[in-house]
Amino acid sequence: MADYRFSFGPWNIHEGADPFGPPVRATVEFGQKLGLYRQMGFEGVQFHDDDAVANVEEKSFDQIQKEASAMKKLLDDQGLVAEFVAPRLWETPLGVDGGYTANDPAARRWAIERSKRAIDIANLLGTNLMVLWLAREGTYIRESKNAIEAYHHLRDALNQLLEHSPQIELAIEPKPNEPMDQAYVPTIGHAVAMSYQTCDPRRVGGLIESAHALLAGLDPADEMGFALAHDKLWSVHLNDQNGLKFDQDKSFGSVNLRCAFNQVRMLELGGYAQTGRFVGLDVKAMRTQKVEQAHLHLQNSRAVFLTLVDKVRTFPQEIQQQCVADRNYEALEMAVLEHLLAK
Repeated sequence: MADYRFSFGPWNIHEGADPFGPPVRATVEFGQKLGLYRQMGFEGVQFHDDDAVANVEEKSFDQIQKEASAMKKLLDDQGLVAEFVAPRLWETPLGVDGGYTANDPAARRWAIERSKRAIDIANLLGTNLMVLWLAREGTYIRESKNAIEAYHHLRDALNQLLEHSPQIELAIEPKPNEPMDQAYVPTIGHAVAMSYQTCDPRRVGGLIESAHALLAGLDPADEMGFALAHDKLWSVHLNDQNGLKFDQDKSFGSVNLRCAFNQVRMLELGGYAQTGRFVGLDVKAMRTQKVEQAHLHLQNSRAVFLTLVDKVRTFPQEIQQQCVADRNYEALEMAVLEHLLAK
């Protein structure tokens, strides 16, 4: 069987700030973070555009090319690859009302141009995947935008990005809320529907984050199944979530081990490992962790995932098949629980 490939972003080894408090740990230098990847069994690095090229909007293409090429060499020297590049459109005043769906045409043009630069960086880093987290594409009050027009603006933006580079693939990462009160494209169903409206649906897919699905009141495994049924699951961000709160990015399986088991089961059923695409871990260290321990959440999440892969692969299929044939789902549930409890 194919091995899974794992990735995380440098922001997952962070300073411990949360929505209600300041940093509590010292910053870990970027190069030091890269040195931890292989040690912990990770191969892929998730990038925002300005993770690879600082102050990207102030740079000429020649400067972008030089800095991105230097980053590519740094990755090569560490035996790492870039999984994707994502344009960071949510941390600038220009994107306060959204980027692709902003009411201001100038803001929409800015978002598209910055995204084109992110595509250029992706090409220079050797990845053909760009992730679109539509962070501020939505509203605080519904009357502030026309949703029909907003979805048309989004479609037009996707088309311009597809036309900018013939090899780029766009993975939409849906989230129902936060930082916006109500977000456009809140689920993978919306993302898949958007893909079919573009000029090249084959190059538009999705990235599913566990916590985002849970915040929408949905089962992450079912969301993955929907994307896999359309051959559009191009990355996953596994984590966990304790209820309908702020996006917590807790370690994978730390809240609901059964839910985590079913996410792994769905990836196994869909042959995800064979695609060569990455299992991304978007998890944050507990605020209480000291800086020297602020990477263990990644190591732990990967270990839980691999343990659950073994649990899925060793689950007695004959018991499952017999329970289904007998329509005895109580027996099937107990068999799953006993298997997870190693009874």
